[in-house]
This record gives sequence, C-alpha cells and structure tokens, in this order.
Amino acid sequence: MSSPGGRTPEDTTVDAGHAGDDPTGYGTLDEPTRAMAGEPATEIAPGVTPDPDAEVTDPDRTAQLPPVAERDPRTFGASGFGPSSWGSDGSDHPEHPGHGAHEAEPSGGRRRPLLIGAAVVGLLAVLYVGDLLLSSTDVPRGVTVAGVEIGGMSQPEAEAALRGQLAGRTAGPVTLQAGESTATLDPATAGLELDVEGTIARAGEQPFNPWTRLTSLFATRDVAPVTRVNGFALGQALDAARPQLDRPTTEGNIRFDGVEPVAVPAVPGQVVDGNAAGQTVVDHWLDPAPVGLPITATPVSVTPEGIQTAIDRVARPAVAGPITVVGDAKNATVTTRAITTFLRFVPDGRGGLTATIDEPAAIAAVQPQLATTETEPRDATLAFAGTQANVVPAVVGRAVDWPRTFSGMVEALGRPADQPAPPVFTPPPAAPGVEPAQPPAQSGRALNAVYTTTQPRVTTESLQALGPAELLGEFTTRGFKPDSGQNIRRVAEIVNGAVIAPNTTFSLNGFTGPRNAANGFVDAGIIDDGAPGRGMAGGTSQFATTLYNASYFAGLRNVEHKEHSYWISRYPAGREATVFEGSIDLRQANDGPTPIYIRTQWTPSSITVQLYGIKRYDVTSEPGPRTNVTPPSVRDLGGNPTCSPSQGSEGFTITDTRVLRDVRTGEVRREPRTVRYEPQPTVTCNGP
Repeated sequence: MSSPGGRTPEDTTVDAGHAGDDPTGYGTLDEPTRAMAGEPATEIAPGVTPDPDAEVTDPDRTAQLPPVAERDPRTFGASGFGPSSWGSDGSDHPEHPGHGAHEAEPSGGRRRPLLIGAAVVGLLAVLYVGDLLLSSTDVPRGVTVAGVEIGGMSQPEAEAALRGQLAGRTAGPVTLQAGESTATLDPATAGLELDVEGTIARAGEQPFNPWTRLTSLFATRDVAPVTRVNGFALGQALDAARPQLDRPTTEGNIRFDGVEPVAVPAVPGQVVDGNAAGQTVVDHWLDPAPVGLPITATPVSVTPEGIQTAIDRVARPAVAGPITVVGDAKNATVTTRAITTFLRFVPDGRGGLTATIDEPAAIAAVQPQLATTETEPRDATLAFAGTQANVVPAVVGRAVDWPRTFSGMVEALGRPADQPAPPVFTPPPAAPGVEPAQPPAQSGRALNAVYTTTQPRVTTESLQALGPAELLGEFTTRGFKPDSGQNIRRVAEIVNGAVIAPNTTFSLNGFTGPRNAANGFVDAGIIDDGAPGRGMAGGTSQFATTLYNASYFAGLRNVEHKEHSYWISRYPAGREATVFEGSIDLRQANDGPTPIYIRTQWTPSSITVQLYGIKRYDVTSEPGPRTNVTPPSVRDLGGNPTCSPSQGSEGFTITDTRVLRDVRTGEVRREPRTVRYEPQPTVTCNGP
C-alpha cells in the first residue's frame, strides 16, 4: 500500500543509503530526505502502518526494511521523516512516551567520531602528499649500500657518500676467504670498479605505496653495489690467488716417533668453485667483511681403519729389528732407526696404505757401507812420451743396481727379526767386462745387493785401434783474462780424452752439454753487437777456435762452423770459430777408417789442443790478401753504466785456402773459404 505521497518506506531507506555518495563519506544529516527518481518527498502520516498485502515491486529490497510502527510527531522535523527516525534496532517504540526525543541525542554522538576520522584521514593524506613532494628526487628511505646509509639523501649527496666512504675499499686490497684459507686481491689489477651512478639507479625511485613509505621509516633495505668488471682480468687475479686458497687433500699416513709408528689422520682438501667465485667477488668485494668464496671439498680415500691395519701388519714388524744387505765380500747392516728414514706409505685406493721405499734415503743408509765393493769406470787414455803415445787401458766400472736391490726390501722387512744374520759372501773372480756371480738367496731379514757393470766412454779397444798413433794436428791460442780462462779450462777438461770414432762427427755443444753454473762455468767477457759485454761461459769461443785449427791441420772434414762477425787480432784471419749454445756449433767429422783422440793442455796463459791418430794428410794454409777494407765507426755508450771503451778494428774480406796432400797417394786437394768481417766500432764512454 502506498503512502499519500506515492512513497513506500522502502524508498526512504534506499535514499538514506545514498548519503554514502557524499565525498566525505558522512552525508548531510540535516538535509530532508529526497525521493527516488525525482519524486517529491512525502510524509507518512503518524500511526499509519504499511499494508502487508500491498503490491511490492522489489521483494528483495522490501524484505530488508525494518517494520514500520506509529511515530511520535515529536521525533520528526518539519518534514515529519528523517534518518534518525529508526531506533538502534531498526524499529519504532511508540508505546514509550518521549522515545523519539531520547533518540535525537545518539544521532549527534555518532556524527562526532565520523568527523574525527575524516579529519585524521585528511591529515594523513596531506602528510602523504607533502612527504611525496618533498622527497620525490631523493633515494628511497632505508637504503644502504655495502654498509653505507644513503636512504633519504639527494642523488648528489648519495654519490658523495658512496665515493667518500667506499674510497678505501675500492683502492685497498680485497680479502678473499675460502674456508680457513685467505688471500688478497687488488681491485685495480682484477678489473673491478664501482659504478656509483648505476648503484643509485639500482636503489630505485620513491615508492607510491603508503604502507611501503611508512615501513621505510623503521626498516632498512640493502642494495648491492653495481660493479664495472673486466672478466678476463678478474679471472687471472683469482687464478693467481688459487694457490693460497685451494688446499690439497692430505691422505692419512704413518710417521715414526723414534721407532714407534704413529697414525697421521687424513685431512680433506678444498678447491675454490671457479664458476661461482667471480660473481661472488663482484657481488661482495665492497663489503666490510672478507669475501667468502664458494668451495668444493675434495674427499680422502684412506680410512682410520686402513691406517691402523698398516701399522699392525707392516710398520711395526718392519722396525722390529735390523736388516742386512749382502754385498760382495762385505755386508751392510741397516738399523731400525735407519729403516724409519726410508720406509714410506702410499694410499692403495681401497682405503688402506701400501709400503714403499724412498730410494735416495735407502741408498744413503746402505751405500757408505758397500762403497768398497763398487768400482768407478775409467776411460782408456794415452800416455805421452814426447810425440809417442801409449794406450793406458780402460777400467770397467761395477756398481750396485739400487732399484733391483731394493725391489725386495719391503718383503724382507716383513720377515721375523729373530733369525741369524747371513754370512759374508765372497764372489769368485770374474772375467773382464763380465758381471760376477751373485750371492745365494738369503732367508730371514736380509736381501742381496745386485751389481751391474758400467762400460767406460773410451774403451781400451778404441784406442788400440789407433795403432802407432802420432800427432795429426795441434794449435795454441793465448791472451785471455782470468774469468775467460776459467771457462776455457773447464771446457778443456770436458773435451780432454774424447775419441772421435771412424765415420762419426764430433759436436762441441753436444759433448760439453749445458755451459752453465751447475757445470762449472762463470760469467766472463764477450763481444755483444760490437761492444764489450758479459755473458755465461764467455771464452768458450777461444777454445772453439783452438779446436777448429787443430782439426783443420789434422785433416778432419769441416761440417759446421761460423767465424766471428768482427775479426779478433789474436786469431788467424779467416781461420777461427765462435760458438753459442743452442744456435751456433762447431762440428768436425772423422771420415777416416781409424779413431782420433783429442788431448787438451791448459795453462793460465794459453790453451793447446792436439789430435792423435793415423796420419792421412799433410795440411798447410794459404791466406789471401785483405780486400774491401772498411774503417771502423765510433759508438759512444756513455749513457750505459756498464760502458767499457774499446779500440775498434777495420772490416775486410779474406780468403783462406786449406791444402791437403794425401800421404799415401800424394794427391793434393784445395779447399778455399772466403770470410767477410764487419768493422768493429770504436767504443767511447763520453756521453751523459
């Protein structure tokens, strides 16, 4: 049933609900209620109850309306109907006089909290907008970079803070840590550089989320610094640090405390994870703490049970008593203390240990006692009486073959220690060059020394093949300084007694081997690019010149030799030689049917080389005239602290002809050789 104005209580409730459309959210409570769809508002007469049988156009909305009772006119305004006309439970109470007047006060009380809430929200909105405007160009609050707080700063302030507070870390060494191992890394060498602008950009812009802005007042956010990196340089720097960071696996082993075996536990190793280490350094090199690198553990194979088994079954029985090495006419007794110096253990790959022998340490324990049973080989030589040479026979050497001897040591150490020592073995005489019989096999804690023969370099037979040896060629040079003389003496000692077999070639570089300090050579004077200098084994070229001239007159075939670039006045022009290890050699061939013996004689002022054998040629030299003479230039080396002045020499071309006459047939052969010498500059030391 409709009210006189064509309105239902349902329409009134919906209108009241429209108060929520007000921007403040609270509505205008004193404004009369407006009708829906533009209809004029109409009062409902007091005491009129809506007809429940009336037609309802919207059942759902009608069902939401509270029941309508008679209203006291005193509770309404001029229009007779307002938002406060409903009780707190949604119904009228006309039976209580004055009820409408009582309900007017709660309507005003509910309005005050809403107004306060609106004011708070408005204030927060003002604060939010103001904070956003004031910090729009700043770094977000709460941001830290490598421990440096830059949150809330302007971009210039943040850049200054990062550069100032991280300057020491970007320039100083970076500590790397892998487990308990540490190393340092130079950022510049490793190609690491802080990108300040990129770091601030990574921090981001001001957030618009109010909750995020609120929480940033009480929390921090770590931002990783942005790094410009040279990957190749960083990889090289990490590789250089690996020896300090990686730890090799230490397998379990056994050591001796006196003669008591003691277990040495295994220790796993570690290897830096190369794939991840570079990125870890890039991410954390500016952190205050050391950069912890990822590592991979390397396992061990030897178990504690395996170590104990080796102690019980091998180590302790091995030092239960001495062991005997049976030699020729003499035995060597190895004490238990000496056994501990050469008994070693290695992993067997199955969790246990295998016993081995440290051969050099075992030789040191045994060889002095068997030294008299060994013989050094000696080359055959010639004894000279004037120009007559007699053969001094060679001596075949005999020495202990230590690898074969010690091959049975571990087994012998495992035998009982209460067996008697074996007797001394005296071998029967043996024919020259034939290895004598070995002692019989021994039982108990003993093993036999195994001997081997060593042939000399120069055998008696090779010198006897010379027949009635005579001097074939001889040459002497002089005028060397003491340091050069020491090198000349050393190379003469090495070459003395060398035999050039028939149809073979003698190489000076090959015969002397490395000419270094380990072989007795020293630094001495050399000619370096026309100027005096110093070099290892200086003076060897003088010996080469002497040997070349001796072989020249002995009639040996010249295979390889090279003259000096500048002529040296103490050598015959066009008939001298130089050598340089690794590139320039002196090689002379014996193309005759009998061997040739080289003899050297050194004095503090001269070196002589003689060649002995069966004479084939009479040899003479025919030097030609000097042509294309070129005067020396002047080179001032005053700026060189090692400058040494020297007199230069002129350059020229010369041809030397070797004339060989066959002593058997009288046939003559001529061998011309043309040499060009460059002018050697005159060196002065007048410059600054």
